[in-house]
Amino acid sequence: MTLTSPGPTLGVVGGGQLGRMLAEAAAPLGVEVVVTDPTPDPPAAPVTRDQITGDYDDPETVRELAERSDYLTFEIELADPDLLERVAGETDTPVHPKPETLRMIEDKLVQKRRLAEAGVPVPEFREVNSAAELRDALDDLGYPAMLKARKGGYDGRGNVPVESPDDVEAAFAEIVDAAQGGSQDDPSGVAMVEEFVDYERELAVMGCQGAALTEEGTHERDTFPVTETIHEAEILRESVAPARASDAVRERARQVALDVLDVMEGRGVYGIECFQASESRSDSNPSSDRSPRDTDDEILLNEVAPRPHNSGHWTIEGCHTSQFEQHVRSVTGRPLGDTGRRAPTVSTNILGDVDERQEATLSAEGAVFETPRAHLHWY
Repeated sequence: MTLTSPGPTLGVVGGGQLGRMLAEAAAPLGVEVVVTDPTPDPPAAPVTRDQITGDYDDPETVRELAERSDYLTFEIELADPDLLERVAGETDTPVHPKPETLRMIEDKLVQKRRLAEAGVPVPEFREVNSAAELRDALDDLGYPAMLKARKGGYDGRGNVPVESPDDVEAAFAEIVDAAQGGSQDDPSGVAMVEEFVDYERELAVMGCQGAALTEEGTHERDTFPVTETIHEAEILRESVAPARASDAVRERARQVALDVLDVMEGRGVYGIECFQASESRSDSNPSSDRSPRDTDDEILLNEVAPRPHNSGHWTIEGCHTSQFEQHVRSVTGRPLGDTGRRAPTVSTNILGDVDERQEATLSAEGAVFETPRAHLHWY
């Protein structure tokens, strides 16, 4: 008997639920996974070859990961793009998506400007460095609006609604406090504000870029079926695929996702979140921070994640190739898989609600196993 040599090792910065699902998808492909995470025994640890315990931006931790890996990726935007770029260069370990993409995406203002410059339709937005600038911006954008921390926000964290002029000072102080750990010193570079989008539904598209080149000289790319996402308190609770929208709306969302991929550098899966606006919008008040759009343009980009996304969890059972397998394929230089949908699919996130850390339990799990074609992912 001749045994094949061990497959490649994929190093992942972050050992959370996404790291776990990447490792589960990598195993059948013969790809071993090593993760870094500051938390002992994170969700990914039981299913990976090894965990290196250390901060996402710790040079020694990331260097060890690179030295033990054939390819690098990340499952969290807290990864340090400068450190990844330096370590990848010193160890000759390719990292995807590329650090310059992470650098652009991790700052929401830089992300929106870059995408707007590329013609991707986005809500109107402004940079704000003081409460006075916020007030001036909202004189233009109108109320209500959403004040956002430029870095570090997720699942509603780092977002503060501004309902009226009376809220301006308190909202700005809150976002600065959250972004700077309680410090109000030098708030410049901390925040941006976006117009409030009255939307019909929220949509998500998992886009992917591979290693193979097309006849036009561009990298192969594809999208998963357009998904409708339902949030509660700004946290994803349910994903429905296909989205309950017209074929025209779904195709427009898919095209926006492809336009986003044109801006992204590096292989991998990208989570692309959009709004389907509830009514036609016009450019009656153009500005340098706005992207050009037609009056019948229904889809507005919300945010991009340079990694698999929780709105794509449904692809594990719902598609021929899951977003996690696709990410592993792409980052390790393999051909992209079939993104076709097996059947209409709904995914529900079950969130714990505890005041202090304790062992989690799931009640009524028997109902899941008794439901035909239902699947449980416990992480």
